[in-house]
Amino acid sequence: MPRYALLILPAFNRVYGESSVRLTRSELAVFSARALHGEVLGSEETTIGGVPYVTFETAEPLTQPDISLLSNLSSVYAIFEIEGDLLRPLHMRPLDRLSSDLITIQKYAGKTNEHFTKLLLNVTALASRKGLGERLSLFDPLCGRGTTLNQALMYGYDAYGIDVDGKDFEAYTAFVKTWLRNKRLKHTAETVPVRRERALVGRRLNVTFGLSKEAVKAGDVQHLTVVNADTLKSREFFKPRSFDILVTDAPYGVQHGSKGGSGLSRSPLELLRHAVPVWAELLRPGGAMGIAWNTYGGKSSDLAEILTAAGLQVMRYPDFEHWVDQAIVRDIIVAAKPA
Repeated sequence: MPRYALLILPAFNRVYGESSVRLTRSELAVFSARALHGEVLGSEETTIGGVPYVTFETAEPLTQPDISLLSNLSSVYAIFEIEGDLLRPLHMRPLDRLSSDLITIQKYAGKTNEHFTKLLLNVTALASRKGLGERLSLFDPLCGRGTTLNQALMYGYDAYGIDVDGKDFEAYTAFVKTWLRNKRLKHTAETVPVRRERALVGRRLNVTFGLSKEAVKAGDVQHLTVVNADTLKSREFFKPRSFDILVTDAPYGVQHGSKGGSGLSRSPLELLRHAVPVWAELLRPGGAMGIAWNTYGGKSSDLAEILTAAGLQVMRYPDFEHWVDQAIVRDIIVAAKPA
């Protein structure tokens, strides 16, 4: 049977790096079940030349489309076919279409690890009817300073977000506008107030850009919209059934709870209990919702009940739980909206 090896990217975050091999194996299992033509029969951690790899066998040789899909694994640097004692590099074709500094250049306290953000997006997209490689519309209802939005843009998706924190909104707006100018991408970007009955209810960043002037003229553009408002009011800013996938990293502590006079407890689970039904209305039939959360704030069974009550079908995915620090053990749950 064909054997392959995935070279793991060195992680700048030591703690996440210690979990990256196990998380890659879990992510690979989702790719196998949801997207690859050839089934992955098993994977393991293997040290080759003193370097960690994830090795696996398949029932039949990987096709080039399979290899292109695996090129998007969140912690993979290179893919090899194992031939005896030799490794033959395979041609990777990731979806990325923008410069990687869109993801890496921002540095701030509390930023989610970029590899994990990509993993969360990947396994959510694979649960949707369209899959990972199609042009998708992504919504992050707790978008912060835009790590998930930026990864979506890297993949060529349209990205939409909402966040109540005004400072995060301003920081992300400034970053995006500066980045687009520095990259000399043809674009329009404007920040506008949003009013209801003359009252200011939020601010909206609207961005449209293309990779070249020719692309823009041909209509090959991407859209980015971010709203500064409470996530519980998402329906006031976005239409029902607007998005293919919803991907978010839920707050890990009480300091990030919903604001805006909602009167909610600021525990993450309590926020999700009120927010998930609102978010589910924004998903298109066949769409998928992926949430990362701190298990100290609630059990997976509790979150599964919330998703099920909102009309979503929780996926049976492998183990993604991993330790972040003494106060955070992070996990992922993904659910699909019936078509």
